[in-house]
Amino acid sequence: MKALVLHGNEDLRYEEIATPEVTPGYVKVRIKATGICGSDVPRVLHNGAHYYPIVLGHEFSGVVEEIGEGVTRVKVGDTVSGAPLIPCMKCADCQRGNYSLCKHYDFVGSHSFGSFGDYVVIPEANAIPYDPSIPFEQAAMFEPATVALHGLYCNEYRGGEYVAVIGGGTIGLFTMQWAKIFGARRVVVFDISDDRLALAKKLGADEVVNTTDPDYLTKARELTGGAGYGMVFETAGNPVTIKMGFELAANKASYCCIGTPHTDMTFTPKMWELMNRKEFRLTGSWMSYSSPFPGKEWELTAHYFATGQLRFVPELIYKTFSMSEGKEAFMMYKTPGAVKGKLMLVND
Repeated sequence: MKALVLHGNEDLRYEEIATPEVTPGYVKVRIKATGICGSDVPRVLHNGAHYYPIVLGHEFSGVVEEIGEGVTRVKVGDTVSGAPLIPCMKCADCQRGNYSLCKHYDFVGSHSFGSFGDYVVIPEANAIPYDPSIPFEQAAMFEPATVALHGLYCNEYRGGEYVAVIGGGTIGLFTMQWAKIFGARRVVVFDISDDRLALAKKLGADEVVNTTDPDYLTKARELTGGAGYGMVFETAGNPVTIKMGFELAANKASYCCIGTPHTDMTFTPKMWELMNRKEFRLTGSWMSYSSPFPGKEWELTAHYFATGQLRFVPELIYKTFSMSEGKEAFMMYKTPGAVKGKLMLVND
């Protein structure tokens, strides 16, 4: 088969490799669309791969082409997305259903070969059937949609609250939609890009705030009648935006950091005082799994994508490339600000 193979830092080659074989309990998926995740970028551009050569890619959709012995959940011809985590199922965390916290896991597209090719082979449990009316490009966004929903569960989400979503990227826009689906009083999205804020409004945000406005905090508080936000979700993974959440949180708020910072994070005395005085709860969120594996995050994403309540619009994808153009897609990330949304790779 043909695949986009990473041989070294910035050394991506579209070339022929052996087609993976199906074994008992596994499923071969013909890849139709696969998204580039932010975590893939340092693997390609900053020596971040676990080993070389490797085929990356873990946000994907496709069609079941072959099933192994004993497979009963899916059949040849089914449209499926893929849950990339392969937990050990034996450790204490797995036994408690906390699969995201497994320390002995495999992961499609980082530990084992992934979806940047014609085919990928995954365990039966990791193949997520979905309604074939859902476009392949949308179905390749199952994984980021489930990451967003897992953040709601980690934050012990409750309806009827003012909700702040900090960051209007793919995860943030899905977080905003889940908050709406599950009954937010009002959802406000915060970002520095007017284009991303316009997209947030199109997808259902009640209000948006551009944080480059020197007076944005005043406007943000006015939108809640001065009470602040009972549910806060940080999705950008930036120290600046993480600090922003401390200001936006209401008394007794729940604040979840879904984004992952890649630079040092310092808590100032003022931030700590805000957390203490407001007595808000601060937590993190990692991946997107629950019991029974792979979890309600994946089941509900399939359901709400099919009903149309979890919305997809073409603007969620910034640019689409053929798989053979994958290196060109990754090189865009070398220019700061050049990528303004999800990049998608497709097979003809």
